[in-house]
Amino acid sequence: MATTDRQATTLALAHALSAAERGLAVIPLSRTKLPALRSPHHDDPDPQPCHGECGRLGHGVYDASTDPARIRELFAAAPWATGYGIACGLPPHRLIGVDLDTKSGTDSSAALRELALRHLFTIPETVVVLTPSGGRHLWLSGPPDAAVPNSAGRLAPGIDIRGAGGYLVGPGSRTDHGVYTTAPGTAHLAPAACPPALLRLLLPPPRPVHPSTHPSAGDHGQGLVQFVLAAHEGQRNTRLFWAACRAYENGIGPALVAPLLDAALNTGLSEREARATIASAARMTGHRP
Repeated sequence: MATTDRQATTLALAHALSAAERGLAVIPLSRTKLPALRSPHHDDPDPQPCHGECGRLGHGVYDASTDPARIRELFAAAPWATGYGIACGLPPHRLIGVDLDTKSGTDSSAALRELALRHLFTIPETVVVLTPSGGRHLWLSGPPDAAVPNSAGRLAPGIDIRGAGGYLVGPGSRTDHGVYTTAPGTAHLAPAACPPALLRLLLPPPRPVHPSTHPSAGDHGQGLVQFVLAAHEGQRNTRLFWAACRAYENGIGPALVAPLLDAALNTGLSEREARATIASAARMTGHRP
């Protein structure tokens, strides 16, 4: 391993241990921002759902720990790691990450301000992490009685949410695009409590119970299918991903997989590409595809 990579790994471990001292559970990340350890079930012919019950390393966010010995073990198993991820949704902070992205070409900060004005909340002073692409991660603390799901663009274009089952790239991490840093004046802060009005926007609506009706037959499900069917070339994948995210967030994801897949094939997407997009949406929203 190059000297610079060894230095990056050493620094990442130091930052991860520091975060753990603050009650934040961490895992090692590679330069691609993905978990550094590959799943031990990667080559299983028929892998069964496992969140670490097998006792081996490589279960992504489910490996996250605040125990220094465990963290050192994780990094020792991944000497190529140059960053660390902070698991969201876990006590004591039950971290919620508001990811203000810049890649969508929209002003996500302005979109958040507009939401705050419309729904009468203010973003409290809290930890802010600056990303190499010019974006920002706002750290908020969630309540003990509600699990905020992951979402992409549901609040507004360019605003992604990292909640239960997700993770944030920790400050001090080095990626292929640069280093994540804490915004000046915020490193000493604890994650501020999420404003109740914002929390209501982040939580999924109650799932409707219709014992005699298949979920995919609902108006919302049909609307999502029509949204995909109306896609033109160049927006097919984006529309399918958006619709699948909304379906999973509203509890009808499994029921809409087949209708969304049929709609995507109708627009010209290949079955392999469509299935991969739907599976990606499931993972993004904290579900198993």
